[in-house]
Amino acid sequence: MPAGVAMIDSHAHLNDPAYQNKLPEIIASCKEAGVIAVINVGYDLESSRRAVEQAHSWDFIHAAVGIHPHDAASFNEEVAATIRGLAYDSRVVAIGETGLDYYRNQSPRQCQQEVFRWHLNLARELRLPVIIHDREAHGDTLRILKKIKPGPAGGVMHCFSGSWEMARDCLDLGLYISFAGPVTFKNATRLREVTKRIPLERLLVETDSPFLSPEPYRGQRNQPAYVDRVIAAIASIRGLAEEEVRAATTANARRLFNI
Repeated sequence: MPAGVAMIDSHAHLNDPAYQNKLPEIIASCKEAGVIAVINVGYDLESSRRAVEQAHSWDFIHAAVGIHPHDAASFNEEVAATIRGLAYDSRVVAIGETGLDYYRNQSPRQCQQEVFRWHLNLARELRLPVIIHDREAHGDTLRILKKIKPGPAGGVMHCFSGSWEMARDCLDLGLYISFAGPVTFKNATRLREVTKRIPLERLLVETDSPFLSPEPYRGQRNQPAYVDRVIAAIASIRGLAEEEVRAATTANARRLFNI
């Protein structure tokens, strides 16, 4: 690993079928790039199980377990019991991803909201941070978060896409703000402006692999090694050295996920 360039990808899906039979090469590229940890995030029951299994197989992978809002309609008592059981595993560092997605509406909105509340309460109970997905649902996301505030372990707004006002409200709730590949896109003017205003000590970086590849890799399958492009973009936007952004976001991820 190159000296002095340690990075943490705070949100990836190494459990996704896109990586089937490719994990050894993906992991090798992570280590070569200086990625020292990846938060491997579950989005349904099977991917949550895989996240935990992979975290037991590779020390630098840590698991999060939860049900994505797209799959909220499949949530039932059996799913809840299984996610709860997985959450007690020693390799699980967070609950999620959970939240609201009104862009695709693959599950009814009321159902999404109920499942989101369940995850927030589980995270509070287990004193684990929560990983929050919010797409085109800013108002309801904030309303629920203000009613069921994240517990003492806090949480993160993953792949943030909202306004500065939304970010400020999330910061007031004690949440971290995480940016992914879109911050590298040339047309992401508003997102870049928000990025400038997030306190460095509350900033995280992620890839959301295998999705949302940053420039110059758009159109290709994403991977955690590309988190360096997100860091480079944020450093440029904020007028900071890349080393400073790496150091801050790595320290922040360690603190949030207790790794």
